[in-house]
Amino acid sequence: MAIVWLSQHHRELDKVTLYAILALRARVFVVEQKCPYLDVDGEDLQGDTCHVTAWEGDTLLACLRLLDPARHDGEVVIGRVASDAAARGKGLGHGLMARALETCAERWPGHPVYLSAQAHLQAYYGRYGFEPVTGVYLEDDIPHIGMRRP
Repeated sequence: MAIVWLSQHHRELDKVTLYAILALRARVFVVEQKCPYLDVDGEDLQGDTCHVTAWEGDTLLACLRLLDPARHDGEVVIGRVASDAAARGKGLGHGLMARALETCAERWPGHPVYLSAQAHLQAYYGRYGFEPVTGVYLEDDIPHIGMRRP
């Protein structure tokens, strides 16, 4: 079955889609990575926030969110990047990042894009033009680094 990629403004999400996104993020961040934090942080449905998703039939394989630059000092913020464990190794991360950057260019041309990457993924995001803008710091006991794409 072919993977279907969607980039949707939060107002376009139906409750089943939003539930699938929140469930995948909970499985990855809270259960798998053992980071107990409040994932539902009030940002998913604010401003012009968008969600990029990868589906195979009715199964959500991967997702991320793009936070509205008007609410984040003029920068689009990529976050909550998650892939289902069973779907890893299929290149979904690359597809997800490509679609995220396409969405940024279409919706918010000229705005820089920021993300807080797990430190070991610095070279991965570097392939997409992201450069480190912070030192390594701990977030939920996992080393991260702030990166920006002009």
